[in-house]
Amino acid sequence: MHRNLAVWAILAIPAFLMGCSGTKPPPSSGQPQNPPPVSGVTVTPSSGMLSKGGTQAFSATVSGATDQSVFWSIVGAVPDSGDSTHGFIDNAGAYIAPTSVPSPATITVKATSVADATKSGTASLTIQAGSSVSVAIAPANPSVPTFGSQQFTATVKGNANTAVTWKVNGTTGGSASTGTVSTTGLFHAPNSVPVLTTGNNSGQTSQVVVTAVSQADSTASDSVLVTIVPPQQNAQTFPTPLGVSGGNAKDSSTSGGVTVCCGGTLGSLVSRGTKQFILSNNHVLADSDGATVGDAIVQPGLIDNNCAVPPTVASLSQFFNLENGPAPKVDAAIAQVGTGTVDPSGKILQLGGANLNNQPTDGPPHGGSGVAATMGRAVAKSGRSTGLTCSMIFSTGVNTSVEYQKGCGTGSTFSVTFTNEVDITNGGFSAEGDSGSLVVTQDTADAVGLLFAGSDQDTVANPITDVLNGLADPSNPSSKPVIVGAPSPHPVAACSLPGPQSAMAARLALSKVVASPDALQAATGALNAHASEILAHPEVQATGVGASFDNPTEPAILLFVRSAQPRANLPTQIEGIRTRIVEGETFERRGAVSVEESAALEQSAAPAQLVYPISDAEVARAKVVHAAHADEWMKKSGVQGVGIGSSVDSPGEAALVIFLIRGAAHDAIPPVIDGLRTRVRESSRFRAGFGNLEPHRNCSHAARNNAKAKPR
Repeated sequence: MHRNLAVWAILAIPAFLMGCSGTKPPPSSGQPQNPPPVSGVTVTPSSGMLSKGGTQAFSATVSGATDQSVFWSIVGAVPDSGDSTHGFIDNAGAYIAPTSVPSPATITVKATSVADATKSGTASLTIQAGSSVSVAIAPANPSVPTFGSQQFTATVKGNANTAVTWKVNGTTGGSASTGTVSTTGLFHAPNSVPVLTTGNNSGQTSQVVVTAVSQADSTASDSVLVTIVPPQQNAQTFPTPLGVSGGNAKDSSTSGGVTVCCGGTLGSLVSRGTKQFILSNNHVLADSDGATVGDAIVQPGLIDNNCAVPPTVASLSQFFNLENGPAPKVDAAIAQVGTGTVDPSGKILQLGGANLNNQPTDGPPHGGSGVAATMGRAVAKSGRSTGLTCSMIFSTGVNTSVEYQKGCGTGSTFSVTFTNEVDITNGGFSAEGDSGSLVVTQDTADAVGLLFAGSDQDTVANPITDVLNGLADPSNPSSKPVIVGAPSPHPVAACSLPGPQSAMAARLALSKVVASPDALQAATGALNAHASEILAHPEVQATGVGASFDNPTEPAILLFVRSAQPRANLPTQIEGIRTRIVEGETFERRGAVSVEESAALEQSAAPAQLVYPISDAEVARAKVVHAAHADEWMKKSGVQGVGIGSSVDSPGEAALVIFLIRGAAHDAIPPVIDGLRTRVRESSRFRAGFGNLEPHRNCSHAARNNAKAKPR
């Protein structure tokens, strides 16, 4: 979760194209791994026919590489993201055909590997006229703010029936996560920037496709790209609220005529003594230890101002030295505000305690020193890239190692080991450029952490107490910053609005997992050998086999028990196979049951949740195991973090959470360590404030933000 990065070929790009921005690719975190070589890229579908104005979703498979991300382009188009002759393609591989048949009629879509730009794959599409009916949408390719709306009109020619069916990303009427569209063409933007949860480009995307299909002839349609832009990215009127785009005025680099610029989030307002300061990350304000006290801090960040220097809002005052600072490390910095530049009440964009006409209002957090993070606590943040988002704390006490780079897209690298971090379920909570956001509790708007890193599954924040302690006045260590805000707590009202924010509970429900036949066979063998002793426990009504939720790649022996019935000394593993507690009111079968019968019994149980509440005693038990083994596991290949969380296989029990790098080789994770269940959390690499120079990609006036970032 780092600051954003944009690449500019200053001498080569026409002025009307210079609205394009991208994001920094991820660093390596945890144990360094050499990525496997890319052998090729395959695009699916490889060919096809498409009517003018139609849409086609492409996906790409990168052979031989853990990193499956690609850059999408159209061969021959200028810019390569598309034009009116060739059609357009977005960051996720969604192609929109031109509204007239080109000559030649076949276009070529290209996917280039991010891991190895010399490897690419292509697909061909032949554009056909279809019927004599035509559809045209207006306006073409607008930008719409989060929580905002846009009225579209569709003109149908060639048939007396002018009715159309409206879709968003191929779904009639759209959805809360991508935006909805009414039968009259009124589009309501999602509450936060959409996030892809499937496909090779899993991660943030700023664009959705709105389509109008003729009801007289379903082969006739037109589509437009709609760019979702949080108001947090915009230049603000002074005095500016916070939770918005910003950064160091020098946060750019130029080499060979190409300029790279970065940006992040100006998180919140703090005071120390009689002075007020902007609080954000070191890697946002102080260039990962590379800046100088006194540097100008600007709003918006250079990335959101075409790499030109925007107005100054503060001057860099102090930063915790990432490379040489004492433990506990924090990625934090403060900048003294200028006269009249920042709202003195600490107001943060869209963080208010009330909504107005289904629009979030601005408001300060609850002032003071914040509160400690607790597992399962609902939280919110306002940030540059995804806007106002809401989620839940997944794990606490997380140890992790993150690599940084001094400079924007250039400079030496170094690794920082963090301890006692806060992990928040992602699912759209944050993306590149949200670094520096203040994370607050949803019910009281109390600060719990400062967002600085993340992956496609997780957001990582420094605990607010460590942040404020780390920024004490060097000349008077007892003088520490405090959050400037409201004297009384208030809810973050935006989290109650209809849409993806209020659907958090649904996002936190785990999908059913299915173990492989071989794994189920091994679990069945262990069950058969121990069924009698399992059933000797009076609370166990039945026992069977299925998949583990704590490690979805493994099987589990299922123990079916009645809800709220006391459980005493139930086994956590049997012959090295995890056990999973399934609670229900009644179960139709008793005794040892088959795989099929196990699956049927599970249907009567409540769906598994991502996070369960655990007692203070369980947290204390987990802390002992964490203290004894976290350092050992952090040294193992493929491990990028170790924290404390809740078990899903046994609700109410704590678990030692092992954060793995997806696709990287790793040791087997034991079901139990020192009597504590383990839980596996696999994701892309955690990243913060690090980037290599990306291949430059031009943008069209119709497709802002088409410089594709690597997924987290």
